[in-house]
Amino acid sequence: MSERFDLLSERIDRLLDPDDIMLEIIDVYNDTELIPEPGKHYTFVYSPKTPGIIYDEFPLVAVFSVEKWGFKGLNFHWGAMRNYTWAEVVGYLHIIPNEDAGRLRAVPYRNFKTSL
Repeated sequence: MSERFDLLSERIDRLLDPDDIMLEIIDVYNDTELIPEPGKHYTFVYSPKTPGIIYDEFPLVAVFSVEKWGFKGLNFHWGAMRNYTWAEVVGYLHIIPNEDAGRLRAVPYRNFKTSL
């Protein structure tokens, strides 16, 4: 296990709320990028523009491709490929080292919501 994941595990040990867990994740994994690289893992805040859809507010993704409109990635909370447009990503993409991505998949911070 990495030192960062060990630190995260200690900090979220008793947390239940996905918002609180995500705050700890982005504090621990504070290396960020604006444009993702295919083959890397990221987590971020997502706010869709389309009303009435179910979405994951805090995706954990493996990026497969970067396009002019955004990027495509495997969302581990959905277990499916998803498209993310630049305008719907709030803030930065937080880099999750490959050695921590599998462990982070077990952290209960997915936050499925219906967009307004």
